[in-house]
Amino acid sequence: MLIPILKRRLYTLSKATSRLHLSPPPPTPTKLRGPITTTTTTTINTFSTFSSPSRRPTRTNLLKKSMPSLPFLGSFFSSSPKEKMSYPDGRSDDEWRAVLNKDQFRVIREKGTEAPFTGEYDKHMPSAGVYTCAACDAPLYKANHKFKSGCGWPAYFDSIPGAVTRHTDSSFGMERTEIVCSNCGGHLGHVFKGEGYPTPTDERHCVNSISLKFHDKEGDGQKTAGNGEAK
Repeated sequence: MLIPILKRRLYTLSKATSRLHLSPPPPTPTKLRGPITTTTTTTINTFSTFSSPSRRPTRTNLLKKSMPSLPFLGSFFSSSPKEKMSYPDGRSDDEWRAVLNKDQFRVIREKGTEAPFTGEYDKHMPSAGVYTCAACDAPLYKANHKFKSGCGWPAYFDSIPGAVTRHTDSSFGMERTEIVCSNCGGHLGHVFKGEGYPTPTDERHCVNSISLKFHDKEGDGQKTAGNGEAK
């Protein structure tokens, strides 16, 4: 009689030990200092959201989010979209790279923008002379077209007739008027109207200095071949 009883007790003990080994330990409650409030819950949820790799904000996403509301700042990071147009001087990008330096190519051919108040001709106010395209040397502006605007880039209220071509630039979530050289299509900048400057046209051609060359005599530079309209 003793042996069967011992066997049953040993079997019962082994089953209990097995269940104890297989069962996971109960979770240890986390002690938070102070009562759990709505603010605490929001903070925890926010931390969990940003800790997830798929939801973690990146520098690129933050820039993309900020640029539409800051188009002026955005213009320093991106170029306006290129449009397929033909011009009298139709050199290829490789040919332009051979005659332009890296900064000139970025602005003139890739429609970049130089930093404000850094250009050679920002405060340049000659009494006579002509500004030509830095790429193809076509005359663009006369010295008496230039005025002080305080914008940080050379400003002109008018151009030599037919020297500058305008077209719509819809980059950065806004609509502006881009101006390019009518002879080679090189990017100059943008033109703005109705700003209240005391000039004959109430226009401001905001031009990158790097897109220009200055000549003391108006006869210098090539004769412009454009008519102000892209083909």
